[in-house]
Amino acid sequence: MTVVAALWCVAALLATSCLAVGIGRRPPATRVVYAASLAIALVLLVLALTRLLAQPAPSELILPLGVPWLGAHFRIDALSAFFLAVLNLGAAAASLFALGYGTHEPAPTRVLPFYPAFLAGMNLVLLADDAFAFLVSWEFMSLSSWALVMAHHREADNARAGYIYLLMASVGTLALLLAFGLLAGPEGGYAFATIRTNPVSSGLAALVLALVLFGAGSKAGLVPLHVWLPLAHPAAPSHVSALMSGVMTKIAVYGFVRVVFDLLGTPQFWWSVPVLAAGASSAALGILYALMQSDLKRMLAYSTIENIGFVFVSLGLALAFKANGMPLPAALAATAALFHVLNHMIFKSLLFFGAGAVLAATGVRDMERLGGLIRRMPYTAFAVLTGCLAISALPPLTGFVSEWLAFQAILLSPQVPQWGLKFLIPAVGAVLALSAALAGACFVRAFGVTFLGRPRSSAAIGVHEVDVFSLAAMALLAALCLLPGVLPGLVIDALAPTVQGLVGARMPVQVSVPWLSIVPIAESRSSYNGLLVLLFVVFSGTFAAVVIHRWASDRIRRAPAWDCGYPDPSAATQYSASSFAQPIRRVFGTVVFRARERVEIPPPGDPRAARLVVELRDLAYEWLYLPLAAGVTGAADRLNYLQFLTIRRYLTLVFVALVSLLTVLALWP
Repeated sequence: MTVVAALWCVAALLATSCLAVGIGRRPPATRVVYAASLAIALVLLVLALTRLLAQPAPSELILPLGVPWLGAHFRIDALSAFFLAVLNLGAAAASLFALGYGTHEPAPTRVLPFYPAFLAGMNLVLLADDAFAFLVSWEFMSLSSWALVMAHHREADNARAGYIYLLMASVGTLALLLAFGLLAGPEGGYAFATIRTNPVSSGLAALVLALVLFGAGSKAGLVPLHVWLPLAHPAAPSHVSALMSGVMTKIAVYGFVRVVFDLLGTPQFWWSVPVLAAGASSAALGILYALMQSDLKRMLAYSTIENIGFVFVSLGLALAFKANGMPLPAALAATAALFHVLNHMIFKSLLFFGAGAVLAATGVRDMERLGGLIRRMPYTAFAVLTGCLAISALPPLTGFVSEWLAFQAILLSPQVPQWGLKFLIPAVGAVLALSAALAGACFVRAFGVTFLGRPRSSAAIGVHEVDVFSLAAMALLAALCLLPGVLPGLVIDALAPTVQGLVGARMPVQVSVPWLSIVPIAESRSSYNGLLVLLFVVFSGTFAAVVIHRWASDRIRRAPAWDCGYPDPSAATQYSASSFAQPIRRVFGTVVFRARERVEIPPPGDPRAARLVVELRDLAYEWLYLPLAAGVTGAADRLNYLQFLTIRRYLTLVFVALVSLLTVLALWP
C-alpha cells in the first residue's frame, strides 16, 4: 500500500533525525544527513507521482495510536498526493543544495537533527486523515521549523523572530483546534470520513471558515497575519528558508483546501468574499513590502506573501464558481491555484538557493553592498535570472501559465449571478494585475542591484562560484522553471484528478490539443502555446544577434558603462536598491507604509557623509499586534494579584468556578 510505504519513509526521516543527534559533531554528519534526506524525499516523490498519475482508489491505514477510541488514521488521495509531490520535490532540491551549502553552517548540531524532523512533520500533515493526527503533525511541523529558525539565535533579531513565529504558530494551531472541534460535533467524530458525513449549519460553517482562514492563513502568511514570516524566513539557514517559504506555506494551503473544499460540505457563494479579500490584500501589500526591502532574503519572504495571496484569490474564485453551479470555471480557477502552488515552490526555492549562494560567497545579504556578481558567479547569476523571470510571470516560463489561467477565470466572472461578486472579482483582478507589474519591477531591481553594475563594497570583490551541489540544485529548479511553461498541458492533465475531487469537474484534456497548446475554455475565447513562444524567443534572439554581428560589427567591443554625465569612479554613484524603489515608495509609501524621507547633512567642517534616511512602518503590526500585546500585558498586570491570595480566597475562587461550569453544562442545549 502507498500509505504504508509513505509512513515507512516518514519513520526513516525520524530515524535520520535521531542519527544526526549522535553524529552531529563529526565532519561527515552533514553529508550523511542531507544525503539520507535526499534519498527518502525522492522515494516519497515517486510514491506521490505514482499515486497521482495512476489514479487508484485512496490508500488508507489505521494505527492504534493517538486517541484510544479513535486511532491514528492515514490516507493518500489525489489532493494529498499532489501536495506530497510538491513537498518532496522541494525537499529533494533543498537536500541536494544543502549537501554543499551545509558545509558552511557554523553550528551544524543545531540544524541537522531538526531538518529531517521538519520534513517528517510536513509529510505527516499531508498523510493525516483525522483531526487529532493532523493537529499533532501540524504542531510537530511548527516546533521543528521553530528550532531551525532559532539555529542562529545569537544573531541580531533572530531570537525575536523565533518568539513571534512560535506565538503566531500557537495561536494558529488553536484556531484549527477549535475549527475541528466544531466540525466533529458533540459526538466527537474526529475522523475525516465521519466529518464528511456530518451536516454543518450555515452559522457554524461561517465560524469554521473564519477559524480555518485564520489558522491556515497565519501559517501561509496572509495579511494581516504575516508579521512572523519576513522575520522567520531570513533568520533560518537558506535551504531551510527555501523549505519554509516554498513548501511549508503550501502545507498551510493544503490545510485550508482540505477543510473548506473537502470537509465543510457544499459551499455558499459568500464563502468566497473573505478569501478573495484576504488574497488580494496579501498580493498587493506583499509585493509593495518586498519592493522596499534591501535585505535579499527578507525581500523574498515578502514576495511569498504576494504569491500566497495569488493562490488564495484563485481558491476564492473556485469557491464562488462552485457555489453557483459553474463547474468548468471552478475547475479553471482551482487548476490555476494548484498550478501556482507548484510554480511558487519551484521558483521561490530557486531564488532562496541563489540568495544562499550569494550569502555563502560574500557573507552579506544586503543588496546595497553587492553588485557586479555576474562576472564572478556567472552560473548562479543565470539560475537566479531564470527564477526572476519566472516569478515575474514572463512567458514561456512557468509562472506565466498559472497567472494567465487565473486571469482567464476572472474574465468569466460576469456569469456569476451575485452583483456583489460581479463588482468584487474584477476589482480583485485589477489588484492582481498591479501586483504582477510590481513583481516585475521588484525582481528587475533585485537582480540588477545584486548581480549587475560594479561591486558596492569589498564583500562583493574577489568572490567565487559556489560548490557543485548547490549549482546542481539551482540548475534543476531553473530547468523546471522552463519545462512546465513550455509543456503546461501535461501539468494541467496531471492536476485533473485533484481538481475533479475538489470541484467535481476538470479542465478539458490538453494533451490532445495540436502543437502542445492549452485551451482553458474554448479556442474561440483564448489559447496559449508555450512551445511556440519559446521558439519565437530563440529564433528572434538568434536572428538579431547574427544580423548585428554580421552587418553592424564583426567583433565584440567593450567600453565603460554610461556614467550619466558624472565621471566619478566611485561605485556609490550607481543606482542602489533604495533609489530604484524611490518612485514607487513615493507613490504608495505615504499611504501603505507611512513612509518618511529625511536628509541628514553634517554641518560645515564635519567629515561625515550626508545620508538619506527612509523610515517605513508596518501598519498591521502597529495597529493590530502592538495594541493586542499591550492589552494582554495590562490584563496580566491586573490579574497578578491572584498569585498572592490566601488559602481561603483560593478555595472560594475554585468553588465559584466549579459552580459556574456546572451551570453552563446544565443549561447547554
